Amino acid sequence: MRAFFNPIRSVLFVLFMAVTVVPWALAVLLVSIFVRGDTVYWMCVGWLRTSIWGAKVICGVHARLHGFERLPDSPVVLLPKHQSTWETFAFPGLMPHPLCYVFKRELLYIPFFGWAMARMDMIHIDRSKRAQAWNLVAEQGKRFMDKGHWVIMFPEGTRAARGGRGTYKSGGTRLAITTGRPVVPIAVTSARCWPRKSFVLRPGVIDVSIGHPIPTTGREPDELMREVEAWIEAEMHRLDPEAYSGTGTGTGTGANASANASTSGAPR
Repeated sequence: MRAFFNPIRSVLFVLFMAVTVVPWALAVLLVSIFVRGDTVYWMCVGWLRTSIWGAKVICGVHARLHGFERLPDSPVVLLPKHQSTWETFAFPGLMPHPLCYVFKRELLYIPFFGWAMARMDMIHIDRSKRAQAWNLVAEQGKRFMDKGHWVIMFPEGTRAARGGRGTYKSGGTRLAITTGRPVVPIAVTSARCWPRKSFVLRPGVIDVSIGHPIPTTGREPDELMREVEAWIEAEMHRLDPEAYSGTGTGTGTGANASANASTSGAPR
């Protein structure tokens, strides 16, 4: 019976986001005429938090946080597992400092949502021009981190299926080494509730686990990324063993596997 209602709830959630994003984006565009920077960022985060709240109330998607006490106060490069749209919406509201996403510039053309993103301190790149894209990431990444922002890059580049693994690219570790900042690996089991290439959300608990910051002094980008990958994938197996056992159903019932983890709170 629950599976019957999931598409209905998901349609209501999409409508909720559509109805709220238009006035919110227009307000951001208006305010950005007079001020920029953190004021505009936190306005946008307000809508993202509202969307995550909508996923919780309408679709029953909760979050359980692990290891957030490991996050430092100084700038870092965050390197999360990427399974869903959920983490792209949730992380700005969960992290204590403004995040600077690296993303393809085509997202700026999405009506209202993309227009608001264009007013934020983000790094939008043309992926067809790889050399120019890296130079832009290195230059702007350093500038934003010098302002106290954190850079977030998804090493796999695109969303992986639940229980799957994409190719981990070393752009994030390369940026961290270039700027002398540590990297922080993050595991997130979002496909348990919001699978890629699907608008149907399933009720359940998404685990977000923060690894220890890894210093980058004297490291090489590829071997550092292998360490990040090894931690993330081992943590994914621990948090969501059902997805890797060959018997996963994607219904969100595997969340109890992390009961012994060090957490910073109950499901949110």
